[in-house]
Amino acid sequence: MTDSINRIGIIVVKEFRHLLRDVRMLAVLTFFPVFLLLMFGYAVNFDVDNVPIGIYDGDKSEFSRDMRSALTASGYFYESVQIASEDEIFEVINANRAKCVIIIPENFSSDYHKGKEAKLQYLINGTDGNSANIIQNYLTSFTAGYSNRLRTEILEAKGFSAYTPVDFRPIYWYNPELKSTKFLIPGLMAMILIMICVITVALSIVREKERGTMEQIEVSPVLSHELLIGKTIPYILLSLLSGIFILIAGFVLFSVEVKGSYLLLFISTILFISASTSLGIFVSVISDTQQVAFSIATFISMLPAVILSGFIFPLESTPVAVQVLSYITPAKYYIITLRSVILRGAGISAFWEQLLLLIAYTAIFLSLANIASKKKALKL
Repeated sequence: MTDSINRIGIIVVKEFRHLLRDVRMLAVLTFFPVFLLLMFGYAVNFDVDNVPIGIYDGDKSEFSRDMRSALTASGYFYESVQIASEDEIFEVINANRAKCVIIIPENFSSDYHKGKEAKLQYLINGTDGNSANIIQNYLTSFTAGYSNRLRTEILEAKGFSAYTPVDFRPIYWYNPELKSTKFLIPGLMAMILIMICVITVALSIVREKERGTMEQIEVSPVLSHELLIGKTIPYILLSLLSGIFILIAGFVLFSVEVKGSYLLLFISTILFISASTSLGIFVSVISDTQQVAFSIATFISMLPAVILSGFIFPLESTPVAVQVLSYITPAKYYIITLRSVILRGAGISAFWEQLLLLIAYTAIFLSLANIASKKKALKL
């Protein structure tokens, strides 16, 4: 046992020395995750603010100007173009000078003062369906709020007190500002860590094959599992360091703080890194060159982590087949855990199944790597 630990320690020291000599790889492992966080954190944003709108005011009354001021004062919209005639409306939409055009008819204020329904029309550019839905929700919310304000003023002018039969006041827990960045940062952390673990571990082991040093190690007293443990420990430690950098950058730049237990966060991160590393070991066994290893590692780590993990799209709204397929990536389990710990401050009862799945995932891929390695040895 002592001899085995000593042999693993020698390999760990050797791998650390190799990493310290390879400055570019070291920079990639330490600073590249933060760079990715910056790039994705600022670029991937689903919030819709300052929507450019065009307004055709056919009424030109004090009442229509009040409505326009209330609309732009909400902060969601700004008037990018004033439309002088109905003929310009389609030109503005086609030229993408505004995401939405608001048409105020000529009889807007007269209908209101006569006690009739004062009608508005919204023309929304539906090219981007997601943004169009968000804009529609903003406009629907604004119209309801503005109508409620007018109804209150009319009732108070007639000597009645305003009365709302059902007062609907939503409260958003965990993310009161509804910032998409807070939802995305845990997913980014999972995606970055799985890329680092799978790709670097796979390349590190395959590089030994290409240099022919693997055969020298095989004839030495070092056992195969000691070699794998020794070569993966440095990358596990560096991945943990990258995770700390990401958390610090997420707090400083995007105000994403950890509301739950740091101990649970550490344990779940260790389990996720172990699962990702086992995937990298499996890739290294089935690959003979670094090019092949890089291609396979990128394909099986990055794509599932982005598409099938719930990082961007909620899995609950996807077809059942996609939900079943999502079990192939450990990022799915880790993202659920991260969002529970970081955003909600939840305890282990909220995500213990995910931790067990990460342990099972690690055991399965280490077993597959062992089987594949023995089959390749028999062929030789």
